[in-house]
Amino acid sequence: MADHSERDEFTELPDLSEFLREDPYLVPYQEDLCRRYQLFTERLSKLEEAEGSFDDFTRSYMSYGVQRQANNSLMFREWAPGAQALFLTGDFNDWNSTSHPYTKKEYGKWELYLPPKRDKAPAIEHETKLKHQHTRPKRPRSLRIYEAHVGIASPAEEIATYTNFTLNVLPKIKDLGYNCVQLMAIMEHAYYGSFGYQVTNFFAASSRFGTPEDLKRLVDTAHSLGITVLLDVVHSHASSNTADGLNKFDGTDSCFFHSGPRGHHPQWGSRLFNYQSWEVLRFLLSNLRWWMEEYRFDGFRFDGVSSMLYHHHGIAMSFSGGYSEYFGMQVDEDSIIHLMLSNHILHTLYPDCITIAEDVSGMPGLCKPVKNGGLGFDYRLNMAVPDKWIQILKELKDEEWDMGNIVYTLTNRRKGEGSIGYAESHDQALVGDKSLAFWLMDKEMYTNMSSLIPMTPVIDRGIQLHKMIRLLTHALGGEGYLNFMGNEFGHPDWLDFPRKGNGESYQYARRQYNLLDPDNNLRYTQLYAFDRDMNLTEDKYGWLTVYHGYEKKEDKVIVFERANVMFVFNFHPSNSYSDYRIAAGPNGKYRIKLDSDAEQYGGHGRLDTDTEFFTEQEPFKGVNDQWQPHSLKVGYRNRVGYSTAGWVGYRVGYSTAGWVEYRVGYSTAGWVGYRVGCSTAGWVG
Repeated sequence: MADHSERDEFTELPDLSEFLREDPYLVPYQEDLCRRYQLFTERLSKLEEAEGSFDDFTRSYMSYGVQRQANNSLMFREWAPGAQALFLTGDFNDWNSTSHPYTKKEYGKWELYLPPKRDKAPAIEHETKLKHQHTRPKRPRSLRIYEAHVGIASPAEEIATYTNFTLNVLPKIKDLGYNCVQLMAIMEHAYYGSFGYQVTNFFAASSRFGTPEDLKRLVDTAHSLGITVLLDVVHSHASSNTADGLNKFDGTDSCFFHSGPRGHHPQWGSRLFNYQSWEVLRFLLSNLRWWMEEYRFDGFRFDGVSSMLYHHHGIAMSFSGGYSEYFGMQVDEDSIIHLMLSNHILHTLYPDCITIAEDVSGMPGLCKPVKNGGLGFDYRLNMAVPDKWIQILKELKDEEWDMGNIVYTLTNRRKGEGSIGYAESHDQALVGDKSLAFWLMDKEMYTNMSSLIPMTPVIDRGIQLHKMIRLLTHALGGEGYLNFMGNEFGHPDWLDFPRKGNGESYQYARRQYNLLDPDNNLRYTQLYAFDRDMNLTEDKYGWLTVYHGYEKKEDKVIVFERANVMFVFNFHPSNSYSDYRIAAGPNGKYRIKLDSDAEQYGGHGRLDTDTEFFTEQEPFKGVNDQWQPHSLKVGYRNRVGYSTAGWVGYRVGYSTAGWVEYRVGYSTAGWVGYRVGCSTAGWVG
């Protein structure tokens, strides 16, 4: 599939013209970028010369491990250069530790041949294989990710299964308007409480959730629903377990890892791969191909990329954005070349493959194509955003919220590089922290969430701000959006896996989807409905696919335009505004499309969504302080957010005229009551 001709797009030097034009501060570091690129091309060339093609090389999983031959014999092959002897043991030989020795081959490889039984059956039985029936969905235009953990995806105090996820969670993801599910903790891990980040077997799906066929059925069902499936892949480190992990696999301290201190992560207590090793490269790249081929995943979220990029692993580092932090001796170029190879191979063999990097450092070019001097990822996680929201809720009174600082955090990302925005992920749900809903409403979530009683001030504030924070993050925080399971409806509890400290309890290792039962009459259903309609509105207008421009961030008000949709938020805890003028480009008429103050979302219903708003031919300073030929007068109540859109020969988004009350977020024109968010659309011209 791949041969030397596939490197025709690669020249001796990368095309840095666009990269440097977008970021002139990189000009002094051109040589560093070119050196990385040259190291990558040299590595790729050597790989192809030695192995024939990177397609063959990355299919090494078809020759290593255990392979069934045409006559039902079994061939076992392993790489263990430091071993003196290897033996195979299991149920088939009553766990005899010496009855089946491997034969040593060259280059540290070992082989064992097991002939078929007398009845021609394999010496070791193998489960039946499920064939995928549905093709992969096309790569989403806008990426809306539902981050999920199979084991906690049930209200029951137990480990949930792949089958439960297929039957009960995938339909919710589809209903909510998410077009991608990101599965955590799939790679086998011995310690459940590690959240799947202490991998013990890279070529096995976790058996605690069910069989491999169950997982394949999950992926296939997701594809039938048009949902893209990403694997949370952990290639940044490995469990230090020796009995069931890779650590000391051949009896030495090295093998797959660096020997000595460099091979140990000082905080995680795990082992660090030697990315310069040829066989480690084979192992990890083949692992990516195996998940893509065997389980039909559509891409990966690479965990711990910041740890990979630097020799200091980001420990005790507060990245300031200074470019000297990204170049120099502290950078692990072996890891960088490995990531470039991973992305190049994945995107060459699977053009619609999606790769996301978990990186907090802001490494330039992380999400630029390899041929343009980048590392080749499609997106990075905008990890500063959830930290900002938690910091605001922990430390500031409502009157102290700085709109300019919020907008800066949401938009402070590298131009031309994809970013996934999110208000909270699994990190914020873990014990020791709180979800946004818990920060906002705390213990009242257990007693005052009934929709049959009036909202208390705490619940009212919490519900309105929960919607506004999520809509603002969705609309301004990136080129993709992510939500951790349950947070869409304001899940009330933290996440804590069974451990000695909690009596091995599963009480907090679950997601209480039962709270959404209509018979319970709880306001969680209102938050769920808003999250669903927020995603569906984005699906219609596609604001995640285009660059944004923002207009105002004064008076606790944020106004911006994206994809011809105008968003208006009033976060003020008490002030409402009428006849509040904002800039509008095209002349026309606008209507509200999404309103966070709507009663079905737990709002106060102070906006008439049938109202039409008209622009005026009065110039007004708008996006980036540029004068626009038209403007609108809008009114908004405190704590309201909304979005608006209209037509001017083409679709135009804006906030139309009306008034908005305190804490309202919305896209459209009209007025929004306190703590509301909305969007609108209509005809212009």
